[in-house]
Amino acid sequence: MLSGSAFTDMMLTDLIPMIEKTYRALPGSANRAMAGLSMGGAQTKATTMANLDKFSYIGLFSGGNIQMAEVTDPAAFKKQVKVVFMGNGQLEAGMIQPSTTAAADLKKAGINAVYFESPRTAHEFLTWRRCLREFAPMLFNK
Repeated sequence: MLSGSAFTDMMLTDLIPMIEKTYRALPGSANRAMAGLSMGGAQTKATTMANLDKFSYIGLFSGGNIQMAEVTDPAAFKKQVKVVFMGNGQLEAGMIQPSTTAAADLKKAGINAVYFESPRTAHEFLTWRRCLREFAPMLFNK
């Protein structure tokens, strides 16, 4: 797992404060999302799962999934995380079944989990572009 990495530390101590100081970005977890593609999705998962108090929206684009067994406190997770989005290309062998199962299990626990499958694409830019198109409208809907 990548939590505690230099990337996560930089994100929390340098990048987020700089963005909130420099741009018209609202502070706080309710106004913060993190998404990544491929290895960036794995980093997104590691960063957000280790810092659930800092992010309300999680997007994993061909970047794995969040299993129910990884959610230590489902009630707190449901309260803190507004959307868990997991997307893959239809041709990404071995990734679809675990992600669809993970999304279904999270939904059964009352967590807003969404699985998206990009038709006729693999581990490629078009998959991630479509994932972003699906994920973006879910953000910051109060």
